Parts: sequence; C-alpha cells; structure tokens
Amino acid sequence: MSARATWGVIATIKAPDDEILAFAAHHLDLGAHRLYLYLDDEAPQAQAHLEAHPKVRVVRTDDAWWAKRRGRPEKHQTRQFVNARHALNRKQGCDWLAHIDVDEFLWPEGDIGALLGALPADCLTARVRPIEALADPEGGFPTFFKGTHVARAARQEAAERVHGGWATHLPGGFLSHVQGKLFVRHGHGLKLRIHNAMQGEVENPGLRELDAVRLCHLHAPSWERFRAHYRYRLARGSYRDELRPQAGPDGLNLHTLFRRIEAERGEAGLREMFREVAEAQPALLARLEAEGLLHRCDLRLAEKVARHFPERPPRHGGHSTAV
Repeated sequence: MSARATWGVIATIKAPDDEILAFAAHHLDLGAHRLYLYLDDEAPQAQAHLEAHPKVRVVRTDDAWWAKRRGRPEKHQTRQFVNARHALNRKQGCDWLAHIDVDEFLWPEGDIGALLGALPADCLTARVRPIEALADPEGGFPTFFKGTHVARAARQEAAERVHGGWATHLPGGFLSHVQGKLFVRHGHGLKLRIHNAMQGEVENPGLRELDAVRLCHLHAPSWERFRAHYRYRLARGSYRDELRPQAGPDGLNLHTLFRRIEAERGEAGLREMFREVAEAQPALLARLEAEGLLHRCDLRLAEKVARHFPERPPRHGGHSTAV
C-alpha cells in the first residue's frame, strides 16, 4: 500500500485580501501541508491572518526582497519563476508542490496526498488539467465549469460541436490555458515555469497525468471581471500579442482575435462572444453535458474561510484578479 505524500502550493499573488484568504482556505481544507504565498502587492490584513496560520509561509515581495535578487522583474511571469525557485529551494517537509495561481483551485476526487503517494518513484512531475468557470448569467458565483480533452484532435472535434466557429480560435472553447499546471516532486533540482518544469535539459521528467485532480480555473467568472482585466491581459497577460495560437493551424491567437472583434463590433462584439462561450446558458450547458465535458463544482469558499480564518469571513465568493 502506497504511503500518503505530503503536498503544498506555491503561488505569487496580487489580489484583494478576501480572495487571497479564499485561495488559502480552500487548499488548507484539502489537506495542504504547506502554502508558500508570495504577495506581489500590499495586502496587510490578509498577510497578518496568513502569518498566524501554522501551515502558511508568506513573503511580501517588497523592494527589499527584490533588492536582494537583482531588482524586480517587469514581467509578472518572471517574478513567478523567481518566487517558485525560492520555494523549491527551501528546506521543507512537502513531498510535492503545485505551482498555481490565485484564481485556480485544486478539485480532487479523493485525497490528494494518497493520489500523489501512489505515483511511481520515477515520476517527478504530475499534470493537473483545468476546467474553466462558466459565468452565472444571474450574477452568482460560478458552479458550472467546462472541461476539454487532452488529445488535440478530440479537443478540436468536441469544441466544434459545442462552440461552432469559435473553436477555430479558442482551444477547447477556453478563454484561458488548456495545458494545466504541475505538481513537482521536491528535492530533484526542478525549475518551474508556468505550465512545465525542467530538470537540466529534460522537460517534465517522468510526467504523469493526475486524472483524479482537476484545476477549477476562475479565469473570467463574470462578464464584469473579464472586462475589468481585459486591457491588462491584452498588453501583458494571457492575451498578449507574443503568444502563439493554441487552437490549430487556422486559428488566431487571442490577442488578434479579440482585437479583430473590437475593430468590427466594439465592446458589444466582445460581450456577445463572452455570452456564447463563457456563460452558463442552458444551450451551452446541454451541449457540454452531451460531450461529457460539464462539471459541477461548488467551491463553498466562504465556509472554508470561516473555518480556517475565523477572524476574517469573506465579503464575497472569491473572484480573482489573476492574469
């Protein structure tokens, strides 16, 4: 019988206090042994609560922090890499660490420690695939998520049946990544990136799919949140121009697609696109259900915050500012 592994989470976070605590509480509730949280901006109230928790290690990455590391990188992705390296180099008791964002929530079928403990010794990386939140048309916190297939051909075929013409440009019909994130085994000299890890020249050594764990991604949990982060994502985040197309050879990258929609139809065009692919409308839910790609996940973040940080109940469901 395999031993249960200990596991933790690494995250670089820039978000309101309530969202930071919701992210932390959710993963503590799942049994995380350690959370390594690097605050990319001031969040003094959240920081105080986090520092008081025995399983959380929190770092405010202020000017003094970056002065010891040759200055603060302009790109948030680079700051994530630096912080992840710091976490992996710490002496700590976790067997495995996941590198995820504040708008991503692990969602397992069973105990994560037992699932990781069952992986073979030569497996140093385990991938968790995302499911993307569908906005509630009534304004509530999302409980429906869309999934997709791992194999590119199956992903494209299902996306065409579910999303029609949008599938040419949106991988799996997603507005965000389909690659997922990694758990990495501690103590093997791995260097983390956003979606992958390197051991010397070897990418993702011993990679396994951790099929029993999904990653609930609250990338655009409402139209308002999509619109609020849209300009930043176009310029510096997940919709930036330098990223290559993900859906296929005939597809545009998201930057070009969204710019084209704006040029032709303005914000109304973006709103229509969002309604068609990212809102939990009955017709979309039915098509996803028929493909076996509809997931119902009630994160119940307020309850978890009250349980793990009783001094600070959240004021809302935990919508995120991650990019």
